[in-house]
Amino acid sequence: MSDTVSANAVPTDLHRILDRQRAAFLRLGPPDLKQRRADLRRLKAEVLKRRGEIIHALKVDFGQRSERESAIVELIPLVQSINYMIRHLGRWLKPERRHVTAYFQFGRAWVVRQPVGVVGIIAPWNYPVALALVPLATAIAAGNRAMLKPSELTPATAEVITKVVQAAFPPEQVSVITGDAEVGAAFSALPFDHIFFTGSTAVGKKVAASAARNLTPVTLELGGKSPVVIEPGFAMQRAAERVAFGKLTNAGQTCVAPDYVLLHKDDQDAFVRAYQNAVKKLHPLGFAGSPDYTAILNPQHYERLSRLLRDAEEHGAQVLRLGSDALDSHVLAPVLLLNVTPQMAVMQEEIFGPILPVLTYSHLDEAIAFINARPRPLALYYFGEEWVEQNKLLKHTVSGNVTINGTLLHYAQDDLPFGGVGESGIGAYHGKEGFIALTHPRGIYKQGRINMSTLLYPPFGKLTDIIINFILR
Repeated sequence: MSDTVSANAVPTDLHRILDRQRAAFLRLGPPDLKQRRADLRRLKAEVLKRRGEIIHALKVDFGQRSERESAIVELIPLVQSINYMIRHLGRWLKPERRHVTAYFQFGRAWVVRQPVGVVGIIAPWNYPVALALVPLATAIAAGNRAMLKPSELTPATAEVITKVVQAAFPPEQVSVITGDAEVGAAFSALPFDHIFFTGSTAVGKKVAASAARNLTPVTLELGGKSPVVIEPGFAMQRAAERVAFGKLTNAGQTCVAPDYVLLHKDDQDAFVRAYQNAVKKLHPLGFAGSPDYTAILNPQHYERLSRLLRDAEEHGAQVLRLGSDALDSHVLAPVLLLNVTPQMAVMQEEIFGPILPVLTYSHLDEAIAFINARPRPLALYYFGEEWVEQNKLLKHTVSGNVTINGTLLHYAQDDLPFGGVGESGIGAYHGKEGFIALTHPRGIYKQGRINMSTLLYPPFGKLTDIIINFILR
């Protein structure tokens, strides 16, 4: 059975678990390839065993969440990621030979990826299964032990995750810590060997500050305002459908959801019509009570989104509501915002909901300047077929990942690194990059019996000068 520390946890409880895991890591050393693969398979088996329970828990926490969407966005990425790591882990673990300069010939040099030790994982509420267990699987693949802190905002899901972990791992390998923000703050202050955090930029800064006091390295997967740029004349219905898919998945509560659209001023009316059609096509049954649409997590987040809409409308935005809301179940139907200005709150904050501001440009350079005047986004989306314009956008902007002629799908590519830059994050994971993030590249040099470096041992003489001058020529 794995340790579970409840909401009444105190720092001494957390330190006790960390000390026990670190002692086990030092005593037993890194697990071999066979053990890591077995651990990953066991985690996958426990997840699949509780598939129905997981999906039900997600529905309980959100109030209304599509069962099929939960399988698509939570379980499929998790299982695919585990399968990918099992398949490629042997190659990642192989020592990498490195070059030895002429002066040290007959010696050998190589790099091995060494697990860092104990990893602290802090998971968010928006995808509380995938964004907890993919980092955990990555830590396991890298040979580490882990303490996992699920979000307190999704308690039913956290309970199922605890069952999964308890069934899959002994407590000295993986432990689950539940509790509120105070427990989370104590958790992030622990002297882990690495902290992996997914969440908001504001909380990420606090986690980084806590980690810095222990010189603990961090991977921060944050968010921000991910723009969509649509090239003039692009097939508008295709663009609108793919933007709507990205925006309405999980009701927009996605860190890489399209946050706003930049399109040519002559294309706005066509986009509005196309987006309205796309929304109807994706959700013909409407939104309140729909089996395919997700509610906003709780009344507090629903009110935050309502506040953004009120502020936009008060400052002159045109609000196009594309369906009926349900306040009692905190369901917010999709909304288009036109006549948006940068000063509106909706353009200052990450939206994290089904609200889509639309802005226009006359030339692509204006869109590029608009993006670059703001913090670097976690994702960038471009719709277009003109290579010159596409290349200009990619060359003159900095972001996390990019999807061209689509949205979200870069996240599903296990062989691509996933991560932000600047305010949207530090470091990357998924696939090999996750393995690299949670291991230390240990350089090893073995000196040969015969080695020219011995000619540089004292006592020094004229031969030393000749060698020095030859090397520094």
